[in-house]
Amino acid sequence: MSATPVPAGAELGDLAPRRLRLRFDPLLTLSVLGLVACSLVAVATATSDDIAGQPNYYVYRQAGYAAVGLVLMAVLARLDYSRLRELRYGLYATMIASIALVFLLAGATRGSKRWIELPLFTFQPSELGKLLLIVTLAGFAVDRARRLGGRESTARLMLLGLAPAMLVMAQPDLGTALVYVIIALAVLFVAGAPWRHFAGLGVLGAVAIALVLVAAPAAGVPVLKQYQADRLTAFLNPSENPGQEGYQQLQSRIAIGSGEKTGRGELATQTRLDFLPEEHTDFIFAVVGETYGFAGAALVLSLYALLIWRGLHILTQAKNLFGALIAGGITAMLLFQIFVNVGMTVGIAPITGVPAPLLSFGGSSMLVTFLAVGLLQSISVQARESAAMKGRATLF
Repeated sequence: MSATPVPAGAELGDLAPRRLRLRFDPLLTLSVLGLVACSLVAVATATSDDIAGQPNYYVYRQAGYAAVGLVLMAVLARLDYSRLRELRYGLYATMIASIALVFLLAGATRGSKRWIELPLFTFQPSELGKLLLIVTLAGFAVDRARRLGGRESTARLMLLGLAPAMLVMAQPDLGTALVYVIIALAVLFVAGAPWRHFAGLGVLGAVAIALVLVAAPAAGVPVLKQYQADRLTAFLNPSENPGQEGYQQLQSRIAIGSGEKTGRGELATQTRLDFLPEEHTDFIFAVVGETYGFAGAALVLSLYALLIWRGLHILTQAKNLFGALIAGGITAMLLFQIFVNVGMTVGIAPITGVPAPLLSFGGSSMLVTFLAVGLLQSISVQARESAAMKGRATLF
């Protein structure tokens, strides 16, 4: 049967309602909104006594970040993500410049230079750098799509990921630097790099770890600061030094264990008496575990599982390689941050300062995560619209 042409006006009129219906992935949106709601409740619990006379100070700020994030997500969902490929060089330069700017403009906080003071909040360029790295690596990988199986392509993409990671490490921010490395590996994996390349990278990584933790300190040239090395090893046996390096994880494990099935509510002493450090940022999951018990922790983890599942689903549905690489990088970034943050609260991972996405208090982390979700929404929308257009073409 020959194809019957469809009038342009009629086609656009038919597709307009479809575009509105398909604008957001409903389950992805549900997971995001659920996590934001959990964040507001947990932050309210953790910070109600932190500022005299302003029990909701942190809650209002977190709600403001979430509101701005929702707007950014909606805007990004309506953009054609494929156009970002043309901006890869500019975005990569912006990422490097913004991270380097920290060394000039940021003040030292607990020995680290990570945040630039802005009028409304403190901006952490390394957080935005995560998303910029995903987009730029995806663009560079697509450029070399026919040569992705070669060692040169793997080396180039890995070096592009390691360059900003080293800058972030120098701030020092080991946790975020590790996220950059994971992003590079995820993009290589989705791009189809051979397994032998990952084996080689694994060997190089093991050698680098040995040099950093053993060889360099023995030669009198420590790469990591002492507190960083202590944190990386303290989680193996926190009770050895409960007053210093092991203190945070011991208090976190006590908090989560005391929550039992349904939580302690107003009797959450670890949180309310400030035994739990960084309760509204790094250890927000421990607040959930103590206050709302296994039920609250299971709800948060279920929402995270839904978020990751939708990311993986969107990866498989992307209309092109660029979209699949972005979706894979974002999903790997979120999964790694969730694993590390929850892992350090329960004592199975070292403390590296990685925030829990959409749960920990913080403007930079919240806004960047919403931007990442906006890209996932854009990839999802365009994949479904592309499938719908193919279906209409087949029909006519």
